[in-house]
Amino acid sequence: MAISFYDAAEVEALLDYPGCIEAVRRAMIALSTTERPQPLRQIFKVENGTYGSMPGELAALSTFGAKLVSVFPDPERPGCTRHQGVVVAYDGKTGAVSCIADAEQITKIRTACATAVATDALARADSDVLAIIGSGVQSEAHLHALPLVRKFGEILLWGRSPARTRALADRMHAKLGRPITVVAEPREAAERADVICTVTSSREPVVLAEWVKTGTHINLVGSSYLGPVEVDSALVAKARYIADYRPGVLAQASELAVAREAGLVDDSHVVAEIGEVLAGRIAGRENDEQITIYKSLGHVVQDLAAAAYLQGRGRG
Repeated sequence: MAISFYDAAEVEALLDYPGCIEAVRRAMIALSTTERPQPLRQIFKVENGTYGSMPGELAALSTFGAKLVSVFPDPERPGCTRHQGVVVAYDGKTGAVSCIADAEQITKIRTACATAVATDALARADSDVLAIIGSGVQSEAHLHALPLVRKFGEILLWGRSPARTRALADRMHAKLGRPITVVAEPREAAERADVICTVTSSREPVVLAEWVKTGTHINLVGSSYLGPVEVDSALVAKARYIADYRPGVLAQASELAVAREAGLVDDSHVVAEIGEVLAGRIAGRENDEQITIYKSLGHVVQDLAAAAYLQGRGRG
């Protein structure tokens, strides 16, 4: 069997946001309803960064494989990192390698698409104000993905670097054809928002419970391992908390771990996986006053679904 290879430019060209949203939606339903238990990601420190291996299976698409990725400082963006590596997908019937694709672009797009899937399932139908907290690569991807699931009347953006945040807002205004409002403080964005996406590398909370109004949906995306926290424990405790994959979140979600160590929550605080909500097995949002949280660590089934989608488009 010939091995398909997709470099960064090909991934960006073929992995469109609407198509990836649907691919990720199906993958997350499968993960929670039909797939076997999956191994947790392995992360270890190397000289200048970290290295991660994410193995798993998506039997629903007859594929298995792994994402192999390094997370190193980005010299072109001080304070930011790059996720460099490959997604390797195998044919579930023959065991042959079927696809190798650039992991950085797949991760960028599929992560935002997973957030969009969760937002569609958990945010109030009348959500009007979107706040993106952060100004890096994931901020750009989320600005592409989130308006596909809600007709936001206003989009707010905050980042630590005013210059970089303004440049992102201007660039995305040109791409999306709609204004992006830069705010001076994360509090202003959080207080006004109906949907909040935190996509930072912050080690301390950038959103506090006292800022968040009732009925808000929050996507916690930036912290993907124990250590960095993007919101305070009070917000974790007061929200209805939905995981992408429960075993991974219980082991590696930093905000949950900190709240648990403080005695504010226990493991039962994770009420569902997003796939269970999408499948109708467990309620997501229960009423319009409830605050909901979706914790995104990322899962290899999202990468495998994206790779399968790439192959389908590439052959077309």
